[in-house]
Amino acid sequence: MFEDVTMAYRLLFVCLGNICRSPSAENIMRYLIEQAGWKGEITCDSAGTSDYHIGKPPDKRMQEAAEKRGIALVGSARQFVAEDFDRFDRILAMDLENYHNILALDRAGIYENKVYLMCDFCRNYTVKEVPDPYYGGLEGFDRVIDLLLDACEGLLADIRPHLD
Repeated sequence: MFEDVTMAYRLLFVCLGNICRSPSAENIMRYLIEQAGWKGEITCDSAGTSDYHIGKPPDKRMQEAAEKRGIALVGSARQFVAEDFDRFDRILAMDLENYHNILALDRAGIYENKVYLMCDFCRNYTVKEVPDPYYGGLEGFDRVIDLLLDACEGLLADIRPHLD
């Protein structure tokens, strides 16, 4: 669901299958951007490092957890591709495995400065990775939404100086 706005600051959120964590981060960030009145200044997309769920919508359990906070999860899964390095200003991995899988596609090592761990932007949580809730209970989906809300708010504050 990448919005091609050439002057906008572009974010890509990446997890394994692109049906739980990364589409949640993408849609949470869109929600926060709209609340801040910065629509059009920052664009978001999400992708997965695997091809397991290409074309599928966000997981229903994840959608329900987001809806509790008034956030709709939309989009369809796609796989991360090397061209994404040039298309985005920041690439945000949900965990270390995704981080390393992304950087493995950057054989020349020229895009490392664009790739971050999502939890590096948390303000209230001290975890280093966004856990994958896929095989767990419903409380895991709620925890991921809370964690991503925190990280997205921190990321938005970090990006703000780049918009001036």
